[in-house]
Amino acid sequence: MGSVAVPKDDEFTILVTGFGPFKDQYPINPSWEIARSLPEYLPADRVKDPAHKTSSFSSRRVRILVHPDPVRVNYEVVRGLVPSLWDDPECKIDAALHIGMAGPQHVYQVERRGHRDGYLIKDVDGQLLDDERRRREAGGDEGWIWEGLPTELLSDLDVDGIHKRWVEHCPKGLDLRISEDPGRYLCDFIYYSSMAHLTKQSRPRKVVFLHVPCEQSQDMTKSGVEIATQLIRSIAESEVAKS
Repeated sequence: MGSVAVPKDDEFTILVTGFGPFKDQYPINPSWEIARSLPEYLPADRVKDPAHKTSSFSSRRVRILVHPDPVRVNYEVVRGLVPSLWDDPECKIDAALHIGMAGPQHVYQVERRGHRDGYLIKDVDGQLLDDERRRREAGGDEGWIWEGLPTELLSDLDVDGIHKRWVEHCPKGLDLRISEDPGRYLCDFIYYSSMAHLTKQSRPRKVVFLHVPCEQSQDMTKSGVEIATQLIRSIAESEVAKS
């Protein structure tokens, strides 16, 4: 986790990642600009349940722990990084939010599921994931990193409930959606990788993915920070409501 400060035991901590440059078209990735601009804590000290109008966290604060570097848009980099995000013994993570960019439409999408197979697009370094060829040549999945895992994994967070809270918290008129297909590229890959890692450890898959528009400007970054902050608030409220 680099030089990021260790969260305190009485804090609800949400890890956030964003991606780095995407080829020549996007030397600045809006997902990283949003992630790195997030506040260290939610603006309010306490998270409230909108249904009850009462404090749910008592004295606990919600910490936003941004991974210190943009994630390279590279399959092997992501595969090597994900375990370190979740397994640092000195850094307890309650949930995670991966952020990546999508198309030019001004749409913000929370992804419900990630996919194991079908990664046929080269990464920024011109490399394919190539898992399917490796498995074919090996004659099966034995010893493969995702051996025994299903073709799809779903978040254990309450995506529908989080989406409802998110819409309530955000300014009116925004296009905030739930998506069922992250696209089988690095966004999908980091999402499935996180969920797969947690599944292998019999840990709850407390992670979601947010797709943001590809436009990069100060106004879009400012808007994206507010939207991501309210999504984080919604995740924290949803989790506290279960306890």
